[in-house]
Parts: sequence; C-alpha cells; structure tokens
Amino acid sequence: MRERAPDLSGYRAVWLFAMFDLPVDTTTARREYARFRKCLLERGFSMMQFSVYARHCASEESATVIRREVRGLLPPRGQVRLLAVTDRQFGKMEVFFGRKRESVEEPPRQIMLF
Repeated sequence: MRERAPDLSGYRAVWLFAMFDLPVDTTTARREYARFRKCLLERGFSMMQFSVYARHCASEESATVIRREVRGLLPPRGQVRLLAVTDRQFGKMEVFFGRKRESVEEPPRQIMLF
C-alpha cells in the first residue's frame, strides 16, 4: 500500500497564541512570570510582542497537546489566554512597524520530530 503524504493544507496547520497578563509586583510573582515564559519558550513558542507568544502546530491535534501542557504550567495569579488560528488566517495578519508594513512570520519549512 502506498504511503500518503502529510496534509500541509493552510486550514489544517494552526498557530497557537499564548497571551498573558501576569503580576510582577513581588519577587515571587516575578519568578513565576519568568518560569512561565521560560516554559513557553521550551515548548517551541516564540515571542511576537511582550506577553504574546505563538507556536506553529502541524494540526489541531498537536495544538491540543500543547494547550494541555500550557494549562499545567499556569501560575497561581494573573490571566492567560490561548487562541488557535489556522495557518491561512495567520497569513492574512497585517504587521506594521511604524507606518511601514512588514511580512508575517513564515511557518517552519519542515515537520520537526522530537
């Protein structure tokens, strides 16, 4: 039987956003903020803006796994939001630096195995 190529449709792949507003009013709160941010980076997220991180996921199923992991990392205080958008929707994003328009980040060129 012939093996089928993976579906790399712009509607199957998703970008998972983690947006958070965490307190930094005490030493402990700052430590929790830094721990949460570091854990996001370890799971493949990249900073898009302050307190807005994004990660490319090959499918909704892989995004579900990452969501579950992030839920387990939540600090005791503050607010965290997770949002998934399709690769096609992400590509329609407009990014501006001042009045100059820049291109949107490219998804990874290959599927990475860990």
